[in-house]
Amino acid sequence: MATALHRPEPDLKGALIDRAFLEGFDAAGIARPPLDWSARSRLERFIALGRHGSMGWLAARAHHRAHPNDLWADCRSILMVALNYGPAHDPRDALKTPTLGNISCYAQGADYHDVLKKRLKRLARWFASESGAEVKLFVDTAPVMEKPLAALAGLGWQGKHTNLVSRDLGSWTFLGALFTAVDLPPDRPEVDHCGSCRACLDACPTNAFPAPYQLDARRCLSYLTIEHEGPIPEEFRAAMGNRIYGCDDCLAACPWNKFAETAREAAFFARAELRAPSLADLLDLDDQSFRTVFSGSPIKRIGRTRFIRNVLIASGNSGDLTLVPRVERLKADPSPVIRDAASWALDKLQPGTRLN
Repeated sequence: MATALHRPEPDLKGALIDRAFLEGFDAAGIARPPLDWSARSRLERFIALGRHGSMGWLAARAHHRAHPNDLWADCRSILMVALNYGPAHDPRDALKTPTLGNISCYAQGADYHDVLKKRLKRLARWFASESGAEVKLFVDTAPVMEKPLAALAGLGWQGKHTNLVSRDLGSWTFLGALFTAVDLPPDRPEVDHCGSCRACLDACPTNAFPAPYQLDARRCLSYLTIEHEGPIPEEFRAAMGNRIYGCDDCLAACPWNKFAETAREAAFFARAELRAPSLADLLDLDDQSFRTVFSGSPIKRIGRTRFIRNVLIASGNSGDLTLVPRVERLKADPSPVIRDAASWALDKLQPGTRLN
C-alpha cells in the first residue's frame, strides 16, 4: 500500500498509484484475485446464519463477492483506493442532546458514492489510455467485497468491528475499486493490529457482535435505521437514543483513530443542517421537503418513510413533551410503519396512550 507521502517508482503500477493520489485519494494499493479463503468463509457463515437480515442481495450474489473473477473473468489486478472522511469531533458527542438528531458522520456531507465515482472515472479513463487495457470501476455498485480486498491491497485490516482500520486513517475510510485486465504487482496485505483490544465490541449499544470479527446485522443500528424497511424491533428502540441515520459508536471507539486526521475533502464536511438537526423540524418533513433537504445526501436513498420512522423513535426517547403534537399528527400518516412508530413514541412521551 502506498500513501500520498510515499509514492512509488514510475512503472505502470507506480504511475497508476501516483495518479490516484493526484486525483485526491488518501491511500491506494493493488490486490490480486481471488480473495483469501478466510474472507470467503466469513461471508458464507454470515449468510448461512441469517445475519444479513433482509439484505437479500448479499445472498443472491454471494458467489460473485467471494470470487472477483466470477464478476469479471478477465480481471487480473484490482486497485483499491481510500478517501478519508474523518470527522472534526467525536460523533458520539451528539448523543448527549436527545432533542437533536444524530446522523452518522459519513452522511452529514455529500453522497460519497458520487465523489468517489467521479474520481475513479477520471482515473479509469487515464489508465485505459495509458495501458490500452479494459477497466471496470465499482463504488458499492456491484457485488464486490471492498474491505477484504482493501486489506489484501495493504490499505488496512478488518478490525473486530468488521470494518477496515488503517494505521494512518483510523476507521474513517470510503473505499473504491478499479478492476483491470493488466497484471500488476500486488502489495503486501496488512496484518491485524487489533491485539487484545475490544473497545469497538464493548461500545456497541445493541450487542451486535456475537464474537470478535463477527457482525449480526439484525442487531446493528446502522442496518436497522438504513437498510431495514419495516418497523424496528421494539427491543432495539430505546438503544437507538437519538440516532436517526446510522451509528458511529464502534468506529469512534477504535484507538487507531488517534492517528487519523480530519477529512481533507470539502464535500465530506458536515452540512450545518445535518450536523445536529432538530427533531421537531424533521417531524414536519413531507415527501417533497424530505427530498429537498436531503438532495445530494445518502440519506435521500432510504426515503421519507424509513427516515421519519427513525425520527419518531428518537422523539420517543427524547422525553421532550413539546414534540407531542407533531407525533400525534403522524399517527394519521399513510404509512403503517410511520403510524406504528408514532404510536410507540407517543406512548413513551405520554405513557398509556398506546392503548387508546
